[in-house]
Amino acid sequence: MNVQEQIKKYITSQPEPKRSEMQELHQRTLQALPGCKLWFDDGKDSENKTVTNPTIGYGLQTLKYANGKTREFFQIGISANKTGISVYILGISDKKYLAQTYGEKIGKASVTGYCIKFKTLKDINVDILEAAIRYGYEAQHEKK
Repeated sequence: MNVQEQIKKYITSQPEPKRSEMQELHQRTLQALPGCKLWFDDGKDSENKTVTNPTIGYGLQTLKYANGKTREFFQIGISANKTGISVYILGISDKKYLAQTYGEKIGKASVTGYCIKFKTLKDINVDILEAAIRYGYEAQHEKK
């Protein structure tokens, strides 16, 4: 199964209304980040144990670990959780930036250093979420 098929299967496995909201977010992210690399992380570790929620990933960054090893990973992630949807914006060095820049404008959402979590799209300003996604994607490209 290719990445697009895995993403489609994951989205369609969600109950409504989360399914429609995940589909809308996926489409908006693809429009905001045309041509970005697509990923699907099933949330399982090397022993096939579930360690995190499955995540749709967008973009490409190289993570550097303390031991000197590197690995490629996505920059933006969208994941369904028990109470709603999480959008991960990875690789921003200033951990206060998201909350300070988008926290008050986004609506009813929890905004941390790398995650924007909300129950439903109607609780938030989706244009502000899209601006945060674009920022996270572009911030990585400016580092290179």
